[in-house]
Amino acid sequence: MKNQITVQNLETRSGLRLEVRPVGPADEEILADFFANVTPQDLRFRFLGGMREVSHERLMDMVRVDHVTKETFVATVEGGMTVAAVAMLACDAELERGEIAISVRSGFKHLGVGWEMLRHVVQSAKAMGVRSIECVESRENHEAIELEREQGFSAEADPEDPTFVILRQELRRA
Repeated sequence: MKNQITVQNLETRSGLRLEVRPVGPADEEILADFFANVTPQDLRFRFLGGMREVSHERLMDMVRVDHVTKETFVATVEGGMTVAAVAMLACDAELERGEIAISVRSGFKHLGVGWEMLRHVVQSAKAMGVRSIECVESRENHEAIELEREQGFSAEADPEDPTFVILRQELRRA
């Protein structure tokens, strides 16, 4: 993904037009605003634990990406003024395994934003040559689990924590 810092235009099933781009170091403020405007439940589902706000350190981790093994994407609407979703892809150095996490702002749910963001991140992982990708979800996050299954992910119980489900998809053979 190195040197491919470009905006991609996506359209959801509802007709919503998204501009999706990788974040850069100057995007901490827009990420902070985004996460300040998601529900407490969505924060819990995204970060798999209870938190009231996303810390400066965590935001910096999201914007300090190498565009090779780690990428954070931001999807905006309304001429880039409103962030509808944020997606992360983090891979091991060998690109054997990548993990995806996506958050959608409340007002943009049920419009196909999560679907398009997952599809976009999976395509990006394939282009990088990642072998398999996974999403770790709370068992309570039924919508995300269903969406991931619809896109070809298989689910299995997390062997370390029964409150989580691991959804996995093979992108290339070993």
